[in-house]
Amino acid sequence: MQFYYGQQMPLRILDEAEFWKHQEEEHTVVIRELVKGLEPEYVEALKKWEEALSRTHQKVVRYIESVVRSAYYIPVQLYQKVLKLISFCLKQSVQFIELCRQIKTESEAVSKNPTAKVVLDHIIRESEYFVGIAQALLSENQA
Repeated sequence: MQFYYGQQMPLRILDEAEFWKHQEEEHTVVIRELVKGLEPEYVEALKKWEEALSRTHQKVVRYIESVVRSAYYIPVQLYQKVLKLISFCLKQSVQFIELCRQIKTESEAVSKNPTAKVVLDHIIRESEYFVGIAQALLSENQA
């Protein structure tokens, strides 16, 4: 993500969060569908993550709608709420990455499925990309 958006930066980071939360939500389904015989505790964890990521995705969409309705004028209070939401999204992605790593290293079903390992690595890298974007924005706003 480029950082020359100026006044549009909150909307730009919300767009990123909207995209990546939806991706992570879909990734929970990909993992469940790809790994036949995935242990029930991981299936349940992924279902709970799907719901949580969906809720976060919808919250991000509501913030985008608020920014757009405000004619792209972002009051300080709304900007602070956006930063808080992005911070939450970042932490959520870090936790999702941890789950994916745990599934990759501890699941018997994944250990027998080389494709699943590759897909999990890809999913982890994609979530790490969003984490990097969010960290950069948040650290820039703390300086």
